[in-house]
Amino acid sequence: MHIFKSSALLAATALLSVPLNAAQTTDSIAPEAASGFTKKASVSASNYMLAVANPLAAKAGYDVLKRGGSAIDAMVAVQTMLGLVEPQSSGLGGGAFMLYYDAKSGKLTSFDSRETAPMTARPELFQDQNGKPLKFYQAVVGGLSVGTPGTVKLMSDLHTRFGSEPWADLLLPAQQTAQRGFKVSARLAGAIAKDKKRLSSYPDTQQYFFDAAGEPLTAGTVLKNPAYARTLATLAKDGATAFYNGSIGAAIVNKVQGLENNPGLLSLQDLSNYRVIERPAICAPYRQYEVCGMGPPSSGALTVGQILGISSHFDLQSMGADNATAWQVIGDASRLAFADRGRYMADSDFVPMPEGLLDANYLAQRAKLIKPGKALETASAGEPRWEHPIVMADDQSIELPSTTHLVIVDKMGNIVSMTSTIENGFGSRVMSNGFLLNNELTDFSFASYKNGYPIANRLEPGKRPRSSMSPTIVLKDGKPYLALGSPGGSRIIGYVAATLIAHLDWGMPINEAINLPHLVNRFGTYDLEKGSAATRFQAPLEAMGFKVKVRDLNSGLHAVLFQDGKLVGAADPRREGIVLGD
Repeated sequence: MHIFKSSALLAATALLSVPLNAAQTTDSIAPEAASGFTKKASVSASNYMLAVANPLAAKAGYDVLKRGGSAIDAMVAVQTMLGLVEPQSSGLGGGAFMLYYDAKSGKLTSFDSRETAPMTARPELFQDQNGKPLKFYQAVVGGLSVGTPGTVKLMSDLHTRFGSEPWADLLLPAQQTAQRGFKVSARLAGAIAKDKKRLSSYPDTQQYFFDAAGEPLTAGTVLKNPAYARTLATLAKDGATAFYNGSIGAAIVNKVQGLENNPGLLSLQDLSNYRVIERPAICAPYRQYEVCGMGPPSSGALTVGQILGISSHFDLQSMGADNATAWQVIGDASRLAFADRGRYMADSDFVPMPEGLLDANYLAQRAKLIKPGKALETASAGEPRWEHPIVMADDQSIELPSTTHLVIVDKMGNIVSMTSTIENGFGSRVMSNGFLLNNELTDFSFASYKNGYPIANRLEPGKRPRSSMSPTIVLKDGKPYLALGSPGGSRIIGYVAATLIAHLDWGMPINEAINLPHLVNRFGTYDLEKGSAATRFQAPLEAMGFKVKVRDLNSGLHAVLFQDGKLVGAADPRREGIVLGD
């Protein structure tokens, strides 16, 4: 097992008795709207492959791979197109986490382009004059929630290191599509209709997403975005400098600070100071595999690793996917992992963290709390190993679903597993330069202290908010075996963990593992996927003591499996993503 090693990664805590927090109560807000379920067969290839959330974006990346471009080249083409055709989920105004496997060196590393809090921001940013946390959408809509975007810097930095095709050529597909227009997908149309009120908050946003009569755009409408085309043309000519030290960035800052309704703090200095951070991947053992992912400020790898590590003490393989007790074990393992997540996990460059969150002995102790057939009455944070304990309160942040995930494998064997986001659907609802700006600052805890104790994920100047994004690469005998990830807010962790269990323990082909109905438990309530076979578990789970809720669970899992010299790709049937490869 490998876990981060730095001076910031120390500390543990005494147990606190804290009631349900805002994340546990308000995170029940509905996820991104479901858009149907269309079963998709897996796709096999020999040379290169990608799994991407939108057909136009997939085609842009496929064309790059087909002509010999690298996985990073394809990522640039894919991300710029996604920002145009799937603007509710990611784009130039947001950030991303990426796992990258370099085939030549055999090195697996990660890149953190998470947004940062403005240097003038303070922990009380999302509190009223009496110190009471704002309501979620009071904080989201407007400039106040906008953090320093990192996606453009990520694309630029990694293209310089790992790209082989001209930068301008990679931006051209999205630029041309923005100029001539694209047909609004059913998914985008549904998202616009659902968010009609908030998308009407600012005139330019409303004008872009609504027709002349003021109605949400419908599926099939041809949508042009000349402002986005101009932005890409500027980036093609001047590179990321135009974004972080030039005209694009200046326009963003003027927009954020100049809003009459809910202006923000983002400054030119924040943009100029922004850096992408390369971090070691965090790998946790599971069976004969190593499951590797993104460390802090993402909670993804640690929490997925804890769920798997706790679950490994039970014979899930013999129980099988049709056994309610198997899901009770997975659900309670998730609750225990989320309790640790809420207490300890945050940006480790700012907050000391326990060293022992993935220690085998610690996870074995946590597993002993689970009694098969009976739900845990409570799930509290544990006491993992650390050298300099400090007392912290449980988190009170709210992370709502949106986001996108992509997997790319080039002909050299380089792998990108990347989750990209602007946070909530349509982010802050503020547009600049033809793209939406993120609301990532609302991923911080709105409260900074609880019962006198600091909250690890409190807002601080320059800090990166905690995330659940879980780009994952599974290794077997030190070689890539599977790359996957998903959007979905804090439910991402459960989607990824269950998919891994379905494939690695239950032997399901990767597309069947992704198709498997969702059962997710984070804070005690067991969410079952509406309209799926998961609902048959409602009665047995309730009999075990769980509160159960049937709801839309709209993942967007994408995966590529490395099997017998072939690439096998799969895309989530719940979204419009596809797999392409040769």
